[in-house]
Amino acid sequence: MRVLVLGAAVSGLAAAQLAARSGHVVSIYDSRPERASDIIARGFAALIGDWDADHLTGVDLVVASPGFPERSAPITDAYEAGVPVVTEFEWAWEQMDLEQTVAVTGTNGKTTVTGLIADMLEASGVDASAMGNIGIAVSEAVSSPPGVAVVEVSSAQLQMTRSFRAEVAVITNVEVDHLDWHGSAEAYRRAKEMIVARQRPSDVVVFSSNDAGATAVAATAVSRKIGVDQYAESEHGYGGDAESITIAGERLPRSAIAAPEGPFVQNLLLAAAAAMEAGARSAPVIEIARRFTPGAHRQHLVATVSDVRYVDDSKATNPHAALAAISAYDSVVLIAGGQSKGLDIASLARHPHVKALVAMGESAELLSQAAPAISHQVETMEAAVELAAALAEPGDVVLLSPGGASWDMFDSYIQRGQMFAEAVKDIAERSTA
Repeated sequence: MRVLVLGAAVSGLAAAQLAARSGHVVSIYDSRPERASDIIARGFAALIGDWDADHLTGVDLVVASPGFPERSAPITDAYEAGVPVVTEFEWAWEQMDLEQTVAVTGTNGKTTVTGLIADMLEASGVDASAMGNIGIAVSEAVSSPPGVAVVEVSSAQLQMTRSFRAEVAVITNVEVDHLDWHGSAEAYRRAKEMIVARQRPSDVVVFSSNDAGATAVAATAVSRKIGVDQYAESEHGYGGDAESITIAGERLPRSAIAAPEGPFVQNLLLAAAAAMEAGARSAPVIEIARRFTPGAHRQHLVATVSDVRYVDDSKATNPHAALAAISAYDSVVLIAGGQSKGLDIASLARHPHVKALVAMGESAELLSQAAPAISHQVETMEAAVELAAALAEPGDVVLLSPGGASWDMFDSYIQRGQMFAEAVKDIAERSTA
């Protein structure tokens, strides 16, 4: 069989290698010329530059990486030519012999919840592994699959599924996002619904019952439903109040939890419920919940300089996530901007906790127009941090919470956060010189 893989990033290369190991003839298409040498070095035919429908000549299957929308030319041309299209994650998943699949989706919090579930299962002695948009590509796991696959899946991946089914599905929240990809809020919500579309009554969906979008998606499922709200008790044993949270019916004081208040507590409750449904034991689950702290680029305190806290929340790639971070602090000098993806990124500038705004990237002008009295525009991360430091007063938080994607200025949200941290380090070193 002749397989055409779309995209030469991590998941695309993993899919190509999987196809080659299965004896297929593989070619890889990527628009970026700098990817050609890597593709050729791995022994694959490289199709580089502008897309040409002739690339489909003789192809039996197209395997699409996450970076290709269903409406992109390579995929629509494949449909028109009658060539089957499958996403990398589902194609690989179909080739694995798994005891169970746990799938996590949502506008925000997917990576955190996916990692927590895998950790909770492993600590309970379950053979589990995180994969998908976290950890390793699903294609990499085919040669040595775990008993339980914990898969982070995006709306773009779910949209094109044809067989994917998770015995345990998790929906963190569903806010409007990726309008540039899906075209409408309704299409985005329908894509999210695919996480429960093939579930059976014996399966389960765990969701944030305090989130209208997640609740609406869960309502379409025929599976058993476990709603989780960190500020409400539940018959299922996962909830809480202002003083404590409940995991599997056991109370845990909030003061005993390392995670900061807000979405992170909700996420660890979702993870605990899903992990228990997938076979975890309560004691390891509670211990991991107790000591969990957010990963890099998720409201991570980089440094405190002259009583000003510098917080890296580069993972906030949409307004909903950024607004949640801003709400966590009383007085914020906000560094924001990036690719807005058609969303209302200007709402960040109007948040009452934002005393000053340093705008950058594609949406800088849009942000500045929303709050001209407090806004400043810069061209680089170094300039943004320098200006934010000058605007901040003791007790303030300089918060990098962009509210947009990073690709207009950086390779990823990770690089964006790293450059913020480096600039903060320079300021900290000068303050002690």
